[in-house]
Amino acid sequence: MSKAQPVTADSSDAGRSPAPKERRSKADQVYDDVKETILSGRLDPGAAIDKIEICDRLGVSRFPVTTAINRLAFERLVVIEPQHGSFVARISAHDIREYMLVRRALESEIAGEAAGRLSDGERLELSRNLRYQKAAASAKDMPGFYALDVAFHRIIVRSLDLSHASGILEGLRAHLERVRRMLLTPPGRLPKTCAEHAAVADAIVAGDKAKAREAMRAHLEQTTKLFETFVRERPDMFST
Repeated sequence: MSKAQPVTADSSDAGRSPAPKERRSKADQVYDDVKETILSGRLDPGAAIDKIEICDRLGVSRFPVTTAINRLAFERLVVIEPQHGSFVARISAHDIREYMLVRRALESEIAGEAAGRLSDGERLELSRNLRYQKAAASAKDMPGFYALDVAFHRIIVRSLDLSHASGILEGLRAHLERVRRMLLTPPGRLPKTCAEHAAVADAIVAGDKAKAREAMRAHLEQTTKLFETFVRERPDMFST
């Protein structure tokens, strides 16, 4: 999840109205909408994308819709089949397994290194995040819980000021987001994820490197097991 230097206005700025915020283009708005629909799972992998429905729902012409879908195709979230239409891309099981392996190895080591090294502010931030996770889980607020899940992992990485590792993990998150959100949907998964996060946090705060490393590994291994369950039960959603 650089501080800007304060800007001192000179006399020529006096009396001027604040500059209006930059407005996002219609194509950007369509892109955000369709991407969220895909990442949230409201459109399953392999599902057709109805351009007319998007135009009607968002009140836009075909051009921004086509532009947005082309952008999503470049990001490999959409597959365009000439003369047939546009479809939500299936998830590459092979790629996800590799991303998960790298994430598990890196984050487990980071959790161990973070043990006993969090500042008072970071410990409070971690504790507050866990309280909010429990509230989101109780409310079955999936989008809210996912945002808190991402923030939880970022707090731990940020505590060590690991800019390179953080960059790698952010890249992995972009590739794994669709799957990570999907893995929160099974009944009872949200409170279980809360408990796994709490075990990681307790070990880190206690300064137990081995336990923190193992708790993070156990948490991420559980997500891998859940992923393999989805692959077995919903093979139509995945490519090899």
